[in-house]
Amino acid sequence: MNPNKSMRIGAVLLAAGQGARMGSVPKSLLRLQGRPLIHRHLMALREIPFDELVVVTGYHHEQIEAAISDQGVRLVRNAEPERGQQSSVRLGAAALGAEFDLVMVVLADQPLIGPVDLRELISAFAQRPPGTGVLYPVVQGQRGNPVVFSGDTIAARLSSGDDADFRRYIDAHPAVVYRYVTPNEHFIIDLDTAEDIAAFEQRTGWVLSWSDGLT
Repeated sequence: MNPNKSMRIGAVLLAAGQGARMGSVPKSLLRLQGRPLIHRHLMALREIPFDELVVVTGYHHEQIEAAISDQGVRLVRNAEPERGQQSSVRLGAAALGAEFDLVMVVLADQPLIGPVDLRELISAFAQRPPGTGVLYPVVQGQRGNPVVFSGDTIAARLSSGDDADFRRYIDAHPAVVYRYVTPNEHFIIDLDTAEDIAAFEQRTGWVLSWSDGLT
């Protein structure tokens, strides 16, 4: 049962990327404190808990799906991940359906995102300005993730006929977007390059490592 009893909440966890800037590796399988990032995200999401959760895979799907085969999660595989992140968002949102008050889209390469951060966004969304249906965090002027959508916004985009590009919609309709300003730097830390890993380790003192069979 969701603690926000008046809200039905869904989540889409994106793990479909190629990891091209890191040498074409599954970033979600990077290990922090001995646990793959994707496991850490699933643990955080379950602590909320969400009413429904979908994990979208694409590139490296065999490795990622094997790594979470014991997690009891609903999987959606993007057969054309080369079409970009928005195609994975669309697939995940469509798999969830429209019967939600709130849908959160979470990236699997943000190492510090935990349940406290997710609850912060849910609380901010519940108090969003009238007329807005999208929230993203802004930290020190930088746009962050996860992004939160109203169920009505998800439904409208999926039926829009414009290939449901959620990022393009956000950029083209600033009036419906709540730019939630917060000092929480967890929302702007992700891992796209080897330099990002080095900076993260220097900043936190925590070491990231690859699981067996990855380099």
